[in-house]
Amino acid sequence: MRALPLVAALLLGGCASAPAEVATAPAPPPATVPAEAARPPVALQYLYGSPEAAVAVRATNARIADYGVGRIKQRPRDSVVLAPGAGLDAPAFEPCGNKPFAAVFDADETLIWNLGPMRYFAEKGTAFDPKTWDQWEKTGAGKAVAMPGSIEMVNALRAAGITVIANTNRAAANAKGSEDTLRAAGLGEFKHGETLFLMGDDAGGSSKDGRRATIASRYCVIILGGDQLGDFSQQFNVKDLPAAQRMALATSAGATALWDKGWFLFPNPVYGPWEKLGWGDAFPSDKQWEPK
Repeated sequence: MRALPLVAALLLGGCASAPAEVATAPAPPPATVPAEAARPPVALQYLYGSPEAAVAVRATNARIADYGVGRIKQRPRDSVVLAPGAGLDAPAFEPCGNKPFAAVFDADETLIWNLGPMRYFAEKGTAFDPKTWDQWEKTGAGKAVAMPGSIEMVNALRAAGITVIANTNRAAANAKGSEDTLRAAGLGEFKHGETLFLMGDDAGGSSKDGRRATIASRYCVIILGGDQLGDFSQQFNVKDLPAAQRMALATSAGATALWDKGWFLFPNPVYGPWEKLGWGDAFPSDKQWEPK
């Protein structure tokens, strides 16, 4: 396999939705390949430039729209937000009552693609830089694009009377910049504290559980969408959770009952907690093979 000298530097490039323990990892040294001679890292080519990714993302958005419009035809008893303290081994959910319907999404690599900073990091051959990302959150309007099908999906949900909410680990201090970015991407209006929830809104840091609970106290949440497992429950991002246990949790009966049935995951090969996987985590030792 051909070496990818810039991939390591880019894996954290969009960590606005990555857990804190990932975001604060030591940065790798800058790549030495001249920017003018380098192509974008393969992971970036796939996510942002390939028709394969565009088709997969558009299909996910179409499924979400169809699911949401169909789900409200009969009022559900519970939302798809796990109740405080509930685990996937014995899932319990926030009750809906007569609350209005909502669909809750992460922003980065879920509603929008962050083309501006991702190209910047790649061409400069640098790792994620919090100061650069802070500037992006403030000034990125017009340089991010809606993911394929996300505008149509958001419009379909709103037309059905479902409130669309973003719950993202962008900073609360940069709320206006994120509102502007989502609007400029064609996704309509989001208002901080009402339909836009950000890191810093509570004491939970990068954990979205508290913000999800706040949203679920006001709405019957019928859809959660994201590109990282932490967009559904922080229990997937417990610090030092072994890779095998994280896999088991994500593929457990409790989680399987929710995937594509209220929980919708978007592809993101660029960054995430899976970056920590070793050879033994990704490739079982009993499947090793060498040519004779």
